[in-house]
Amino acid sequence: MFLVNYIKGLVEALGSMTILFMQTIYWTINALKGGRFSPKNLFDQMSRIGVDSLSMVAITGFSTGAVLVVQIGYQFAQMGAQRYVGGVVSLAMARELAPILTSIVVAGRVGSAIAAEIGTMKITEQIDALETMATNPVDYLVVPRFWACTIMLFMLTIFTNVIGMIGGSLVAIHQIGLTLVAFKDSILHMLLIQDLMGGLFKATVFGAIIATIGCYKGFTTEGGAEGVGKSTTSAVVVSIMMILAVNYFLTVGINNFNTAYLQ
Repeated sequence: MFLVNYIKGLVEALGSMTILFMQTIYWTINALKGGRFSPKNLFDQMSRIGVDSLSMVAITGFSTGAVLVVQIGYQFAQMGAQRYVGGVVSLAMARELAPILTSIVVAGRVGSAIAAEIGTMKITEQIDALETMATNPVDYLVVPRFWACTIMLFMLTIFTNVIGMIGGSLVAIHQIGLTLVAFKDSILHMLLIQDLMGGLFKATVFGAIIATIGCYKGFTTEGGAEGVGKSTTSAVVVSIMMILAVNYFLTVGINNFNTAYLQ
């Protein structure tokens, strides 16, 4: 019985999040057709989500690139394959690690903040006040956060790739004994544009997932301050789980597309 109720609750939650996503798209189209659109609100959210996350993303990207070179550099050197270090690191970063790690960092910082902010508004009946003033909460609250998270996660993933390559190159030069030219040439030889675009596409999808789950958890908050805390925690956990699950299907789909049309 517990399993049945759990599955039922999961399906209902996925359905509600899908409806919220579709409402977000509807109100976005409505805004583009001449409805209410606030660039200031969007840019404020982009600053809070993207600019304020730069330091965390920089540390994550730099350390990941450096650790990758440490892990594979010495083994490649023993096999006489040092010239492949830069290319292998760049492929790992562009395809998987940059979008995944950036999304997890953003989910922990931004997803929780979105859920807490909207959850507090729900508890204090500010969302009811918006509806009383004929303002749709999805239009006013979700749309700017959704697109800010989606756009900035795309940009932050590019930043993570660059910082990761910088960290990897420094370690490769000072510990593995590679030259900067050899590291760069390896990247240019092995890394293809479809590898970068595949990772950036993943990041865009992950951004949409983080924003949708954070807003949904905020809207469904109940039980005062304790409920806000539960929604915040749940938003982070569910976002990370969804990112890891969806990543598999995106990876398979992108690989199949590249094999069928780009090779």
